[in-house]
This record gives sequence, C-alpha cells and structure tokens, in this order.
Amino acid sequence: MNPAFTPSPQRYLTGITTTGAPHLGNFVGSIRPSVVASRLPGVQSFYFLADYHALIKCDEPARIQRSTLEIAASWLAAGLDPERVAFYRQSDIPEIAELTWLLTCVTGKGMLNRAHAYKASVDKNAAAGNDPDADVSAGLFMYPVLMGADILMFKSHKVPVGRDQIQHIEMARDMAQRFNHLYGEHLVMPEAVVEESVALLPGLDGRKMSKSYNNTIPLFAPRDQLSRLIAGIVTDSRTPREPKEVEGSALFQIYQAFASEPETTALRKAYADGIGWGDAKQLLFERIDREVAPMRQRYHELIGKPGSIETLLRAGAEKARAVATPFMNELRQAVGLRNLASQTSAPAKGKSLKSDVPAFKQYREKDGQYYFKLIDTDARPLLQSSGFDSPREAALVISTLQKDGLTALADQNGKVKIFEGVSTEALDAALKAFRVN
Repeated sequence: MNPAFTPSPQRYLTGITTTGAPHLGNFVGSIRPSVVASRLPGVQSFYFLADYHALIKCDEPARIQRSTLEIAASWLAAGLDPERVAFYRQSDIPEIAELTWLLTCVTGKGMLNRAHAYKASVDKNAAAGNDPDADVSAGLFMYPVLMGADILMFKSHKVPVGRDQIQHIEMARDMAQRFNHLYGEHLVMPEAVVEESVALLPGLDGRKMSKSYNNTIPLFAPRDQLSRLIAGIVTDSRTPREPKEVEGSALFQIYQAFASEPETTALRKAYADGIGWGDAKQLLFERIDREVAPMRQRYHELIGKPGSIETLLRAGAEKARAVATPFMNELRQAVGLRNLASQTSAPAKGKSLKSDVPAFKQYREKDGQYYFKLIDTDARPLLQSSGFDSPREAALVISTLQKDGLTALADQNGKVKIFEGVSTEALDAALKAFRVN
C-alpha cells in the first residue's frame, strides 16, 4: 500500500489529455520540466492521465484506451519514478468529479464565456454563419471547471503549463477565491509555471505544435520517421551562404528547446553565416535523436507490458485518493453536505472557522475589485487590503508579505492597512508563521 502524502512546502501537478501519442511539444512543455520538478527536494508531485478531458474531444473508446497506455509509457520512459510521485488516471479519482460540481456552483458563466477554447468555437461558428453554439458540448464549455478541480483537489502550488494554458490557472484561482470567500479557507491558490523558452513549441508548419493542427512530431517516432518529419519543417527560400534570421524560425526554436546554451549560440552564429536549411535540419535531427533515443527504447519495452502499467496506475490512484478522500470530506462539511446527526451551530455568515494557522482570505467584491485580509487562528482580522484590478496583483502582494513580513508593509503605499487595535507583535507573529509552515 502506498502511504498518503504528508503536508509539503510545494506541490506540483500536471497532466496530458489521452487523445493521442505525446509529441515533442508535450515533452518539452510538460513532461520534461515536470519530471525534473519531481526530483526536487521538498516537492510532492501529482501527474495524471486526463482521460475525462479526452471525452470532450474524442468519441473513440479504443483510441482513448491506447492513448492512455502510450502516454503512461512516455512518462515512465522519460524518467518519472512512480515511487516518488502520485501517478494516476484522472477517472480513477471519483472525488475530482464531485469537486467539479462544487466548483460549478460557485463559478460564474460569464467567466466561462471568456475561455479560449469556447470562444474559438463560437468565433469559428460565427465566421461560418452558424449558430454560435453549434456543435459546442457542455463538456467543452465546462472544461475549465474540470481542470480547476484537477488542480485544486490536491492543493497544488505549481502547475507547469504552456503559455496558452495560463488562463486556466487564473480561472482555477478565481474559483478557489470564490469558494474560500463563501466557505472559509480550504482551497490553495495555484500558480502557473512556464518555461519561457519552450512554452509554445512550433510544429512542422510554424504554428503551435498541436494534434488539432496535424503538425506534430511524435515523441517516440522511429528514427527514420523523425528524420523525414524534421526535413519537412517549413522554412523560407533563402539559399546556402545567405544569412538567415532566427526570429520566427520554427527550426531554430525547436533546436533551442533541446540544446544547451553553447549549442544554441553556435547555431545562431551558423544562421548568421548562412547555413543551408538541409544542414540545419540535420543538426536538429541529431540533437533531438541524441536525447530521445534512450527513452525510445525504454518506451517500447513498456508498451509491451500494459498489465504492469495498469498496476502502477492503480497504485498511484490509491496514493492520490489517500489525499483526495479526506479533503473531499472536509469540503463536503464546508458546504453543508453533512451527517444530520452531527449537526452543529453554524458560524455567522462571513466568519471563518477557527484555524490552526493564520490565513490570507482572498475574495472579489461587487465592484469587480479583488481584496484580501489576513486573519489569525481565532478568525480575528489583522490586515485588510484595498482593491486590486486582478487576482494576480493581490497574490503578488500576499506573497511579498509572506516572504518579507512587516518590512513589506511600508512599500505598499497604503494598499494594505492594519486593523485598529492589532499590535505589531501579533501581526509579526502571524506573518512569521508563513515562513515556518
């Protein structure tokens, strides 16, 4: 039996939708940085196969099953150690579906109207002269809420994503703030982690590498197929010995995602010196194959043992549910889904239950501004902020206060005020708690 995770300073979480084999963009934007993060001291990592999400995009059961196997094998071949992390299938954690409903009940439809995927579908329909919601399922519309549940279920602090996914993390924060405002401090505010140089890896045609664009390079494509695909990357018509620009070059961006700084500098110089596109593509092929070849061999070994992967995923689900089940019980209590025989008097509206540690309470008022307050273990308010235009601005100030304590107050230009009657000693003690816990 896998033991439950204990409280940790940092929790990382990420997942990949099971609708196809992973490609190079998945590897550099999610798999590789996540595997690195899983090895950091003091970090607890949660990695999942997003098969619920797959149902939004795919109605082919066999494809979803095969993709689940391929993606699991890819994670393991890339070096993920299932003994160090919780590695699980999303659908093996029923608490995620339950939390999705709780979040649905506090999430504004207006916010979901602004989700990138939904807006793209509406714009596509409008351009074609169709009904705005033609062929738009409720699953597509609610996708951000399910993703929010994935993240918030495990109190994730860091979520490695591509730049195009940052909006979903901001939405998860908004859901958490609203829930906490109504029911007390239960949900952790997640932060997106973007590796700037590889946030959006270009595909064969220069657009973002994506299955929907059919422009991907499979992560574990055979060596000869990898060579052919790289040879097909779109370039301009400049000839050998004619200087070339690295800006906007898909070939250069892909190389940079795999190469060291000296290697990247050398290719940059080669561009300026007029390297031929064929030679540049050969360099890219050799650099990628050098990193991928050992993993490719391990991947094919794993694909041949689906029963072993199933066993690993079930063990990972057991570990994940050891966290999710008690937390879901806590959330059920918070919203009032309780055993009637254990009825207790409810706290006054707007008051938080007594806590073991001080807490920052973030919320949004009717004026559209974002606020926060610091409360002590007896729910007594210590600090109150003025309004911020975005939750990110408020979170940055909170982070500064947690890090620097009282010394940070002087730099806030009146945006944070101490409640009347609160001593600096009490406030200092509360802020110091964040540097201990």
